[in-house]
Amino acid sequence: MMIAIWQIAPSLRMGNTVVQKPSEYTTLSGLALNFILNTALPEGVLNTVVGAGDLGSRIVESEQVDKIMFTGSTRTGKRIVEASSGNLKRLTLELGGNDAGIVLDDVDPQAIAEGLFWGAFINTGQTCAALKRLYVPDSIYDDVVSALADFAAKVPMGVGLDEQNALGPLQNEMQFRVVDRLVEAAKASGARVVLGGNPDRDAVGYFYPTTLIADIDPSNDLVVEEQFGPALPIIRYSTVDEAIRLANELEVGLGGSVWSSDRDRAREVAARIETGTVWINSHGTIHPAVPFGGAKQSGYGQEFGTAGLKSVSQPQVIQG
Repeated sequence: MMIAIWQIAPSLRMGNTVVQKPSEYTTLSGLALNFILNTALPEGVLNTVVGAGDLGSRIVESEQVDKIMFTGSTRTGKRIVEASSGNLKRLTLELGGNDAGIVLDDVDPQAIAEGLFWGAFINTGQTCAALKRLYVPDSIYDDVVSALADFAAKVPMGVGLDEQNALGPLQNEMQFRVVDRLVEAAKASGARVVLGGNPDRDAVGYFYPTTLIADIDPSNDLVVEEQFGPALPIIRYSTVDEAIRLANELEVGLGGSVWSSDRDRAREVAARIETGTVWINSHGTIHPAVPFGGAKQSGYGQEFGTAGLKSVSQPQVIQG
């Protein structure tokens, strides 16, 4: 619903009518949002259609649609590019991410543990711009892992109707299986499970426990494939150049972060990370006045701020 709002609101603000097609996994949320907004909007300005991927394809191919905004996988984004070529639709694509965080050797592990945790595990890791792989220098590796594990172990997971729970389930069985497969592969490779990694596969609901995996190879599937769930790989590095190389070698580039007590040093490292956004001492903190978008195969176009408003308008120059 939040992602839908940050596409619907600027579109309406710039004078467009909108057709919303929510994911088939979030149909009821999309319809509920449409119902609430239409208590205030004129009839026909905001419309919602529901269905599977073939319906999305028909929207993309329609000659009556001038602009497509999409948040989802890189694979689907590529299909949208191909399908939109018939009338050269304008596109804003926020696609898959596998955000890297780089911890520098001047930090206090205890001081950054909470920020690292929420950067990775907000919404149980089901966020496009969540921290999904963490690079930590040898000199403080064990201390960072220990501090993060101590904090993570105290954050309750469970049914959301119990207000003490801060983390909930994965959204569907398919995603549960993805996370489970990646963690099991990491365990089989010899990586060390610091916390979690032991789901109750017979439980009601797709609850996967908060999981930290240490001493993992940088090329392991849990590192290079976006898990989109509550399992964080923590990778050792020896030099900052090595960490930057590892962070940049994947084809995605949505967000990244640098963690340091020296802001100038952090900014120097941030400038070398190939992503649309790099945060310093936080991760994933999006503000509606600050442009947001991906680099490389994490998409193109920007949302939020003046850039986001311009992206849902058609410039015209009149001379004379």
